[in-house]
Amino acid sequence: MERLKYIAGPEGFSDWIGLHALLVECYSYMERRIDPPSSLKQMTPDTLRKKADDEMLVVVLNDDQIVACGYLKETDETVYVGKLAVKQAFRKKGILRSILQIADDLARNRYKSGLELETRIELTENHKTFEALGFVKTGESSHDGYDRSTDITMKRLF
Repeated sequence: MERLKYIAGPEGFSDWIGLHALLVECYSYMERRIDPPSSLKQMTPDTLRKKADDEMLVVVLNDDQIVACGYLKETDETVYVGKLAVKQAFRKKGILRSILQIADDLARNRYKSGLELETRIELTENHKTFEALGFVKTGESSHDGYDRSTDITMKRLF
């Protein structure tokens, strides 16, 4: 039986190696599909810990196993949602919606206009998932050195 526990913030969390392993596992399907490679390639458990100093980390545990995560960062107008991941066996159970609800609550409490995220241009299934969750495409951008769009920006405004 699943017993999910949500931790928002680095307090009470210390399994940075497990968090890194979750992200690597969940992002592995992108490897041959996206160009340039994911920024996760340069991240380590320690850089994930340091990221949590500046951003709110949301971790979802099933007993002691990390099954999902996301980082929330305040911008001038929105809360940016990044490094979202849900372990395959735990998808379609409302976990992503719950992480986004935590982000919504943070945004509302901080008087932000809504949520924002970026997804790679090649990952059209992600675009559809976020559209189904109320996000709309608001722009495109490209990584340094690329003359084509590599990301799309999506927002869900209140």
